Amino acid sequence: MKKGDIVRYLNAVGGGRVVRIEGNIAYVDEDGFETPVLVKECVVVTPAEQVTPPPPASRLSADTPKVIEKPIEQPLPEDIEETDYGNKISATLAFEPRDIKTLSTTTFDTYLVNDSNYYLYFSFLSRSRFDNDWTLRYAGTVEPNIQLLLGELLREDLPSLERIAVQYFAFKRDKPFEMKPAVTAEYKLDVTKFNKLHCFREHLYFDTPVIAIDIVKDDTVQRPVAIDAPKLEKELNDKKKADMRPSRRPVKRHPNHKSKGDIIEVDLHITELVDSIRGLSAADMLNLQIDEFRRVMDTNLKNHGQKIVFIHGKGEGVLRQAITKELNHRYKGHQVQDASFREYGFGATQVTIR
Repeated sequence: MKKGDIVRYLNAVGGGRVVRIEGNIAYVDEDGFETPVLVKECVVVTPAEQVTPPPPASRLSADTPKVIEKPIEQPLPEDIEETDYGNKISATLAFEPRDIKTLSTTTFDTYLVNDSNYYLYFSFLSRSRFDNDWTLRYAGTVEPNIQLLLGELLREDLPSLERIAVQYFAFKRDKPFEMKPAVTAEYKLDVTKFNKLHCFREHLYFDTPVIAIDIVKDDTVQRPVAIDAPKLEKELNDKKKADMRPSRRPVKRHPNHKSKGDIIEVDLHITELVDSIRGLSAADMLNLQIDEFRRVMDTNLKNHGQKIVFIHGKGEGVLRQAITKELNHRYKGHQVQDASFREYGFGATQVTIR
């Protein structure tokens, strides 16, 4: 492939003229826009030497008819088969090992799945946790209800994917559609999972196990929280040893014991909720903590004036953010403040039932 060749995409509809090639990326002029595409994802349909160059601009006059080039294999709207649920966008980024039996040496195919009736014009970016700037890994358009191969991910690329981002805006061609907001979603990716067989799981869109990240489901942007479970367990154990206060388990006060000004203390540290975290994922632990928070709140909703201190710890703020979200949406209207710093440090939230 060389500059000036007319190419067509292997795994997507479209194509155009190659304006330049940098490494393994070809920049294709498609309707006036330069789109970066992997060289191996293009096939040459007309070599540069066979392309008829346009007449010089100086020879064109106002009477000279202009030839409008028809886009290569652009599907007509009626060729796009829409689904009943597809007007709500769902999109997933997935990593599929080429040989799951040799995780220590295999490479990975990266896919973007567009499960909707919309075209998505998107970009996929990444950086390591030590970098401030992002690197563009892919940019282009994925058709409705299509699984698009973005390229092969080498093992040496993994450190640069500790932070990933997907941006997109949605549209339909030649037909009316509901406008969707543009989306930018960022995620922390634990790249050590690429070496662990149990981290590759079955998924609706794939025949083999993958590591999948849901970008959006039914128009709702998903922002999964990446938690390092071993690190979390170590921090919890260290805190437990350093904490001189007697440990308290979440309590369900008897109705006869309730009175205004009597504070209920609820320790949401995972080690106070379960005997062992072995076998629990980070999501499982967070769900257990939120379930206990909801249980205590629901038990005391009618106890106006009751003060409850939820001890969540400082850590990375994941549990605190989840509790704040619950209080802003599910339990609106109650008085919320940081608990006494002298007694709890920065790791507790006080709720007064109203």
